[in-house]
Amino acid sequence: MKSYITKIFTGLSIVSAAIFSAAQSNAAAKPALLNDTTVMQHWAAQPADVSPLLTGEQIPAVKIPAADGKLFDLNDHVAQKPTILVFYRGGWCPFCNKELAGLQGIQQDLVKLGYQIIAISTDSPENLNKSIGKHQLSYTLLSDADLNITKQFGLAFKAPKDYDQLLVASSGGKNTDRLLPVPSVFILDQKGTIRYEYINPDFKQRISPKLLQSVAKAIKDDNAGKTNEGN
Repeated sequence: MKSYITKIFTGLSIVSAAIFSAAQSNAAAKPALLNDTTVMQHWAAQPADVSPLLTGEQIPAVKIPAADGKLFDLNDHVAQKPTILVFYRGGWCPFCNKELAGLQGIQQDLVKLGYQIIAISTDSPENLNKSIGKHQLSYTLLSDADLNITKQFGLAFKAPKDYDQLLVASSGGKNTDRLLPVPSVFILDQKGTIRYEYINPDFKQRISPKLLQSVAKAIKDDNAGKTNEGN
């Protein structure tokens, strides 16, 4: 099993190096967090210029509206079980719709491994409910309509002008800066530490459900191995 885990992470490290080299070189430029609800008005001009949180770092303390409009304490829920945390653009994006459906396809397998799925987008709660109904989603969707959380994760960038009306409408008027997140996937432990991330400036490229499931299983097996070694 250790050799299997090593092969997976060796391959992933090569992919990650190519994807994140620009982000890591700009790590010092990450926005300073003010508190759990406010962040400096900072975003990148282009998707390739974002400076995301990195593997080994902890996520910020945030509360964010869920599809029912009620505030969802992200950190409290992450503390309950390991989490697959996804940032996507919105239910209007065909590549995001494919990703959401793919996550639903592996949701039960991830639950059996002990994970939960939480997905965040620029959509208003009303539009989140449309996505839930369209794809029959059984995992949690959250509304970062003003992109405050996206900024804290270092994923926000200025959208092209063509998106202006769409982003204002889909966010319920809250996306006044006309920003988008770089689509991303984080695997978090119960302390909120990032164990793995996939961040690709090309919004058409998403991690496949099969690969995500394999990585999640490898991380679980690795944790189990370390626990056994400590006994």
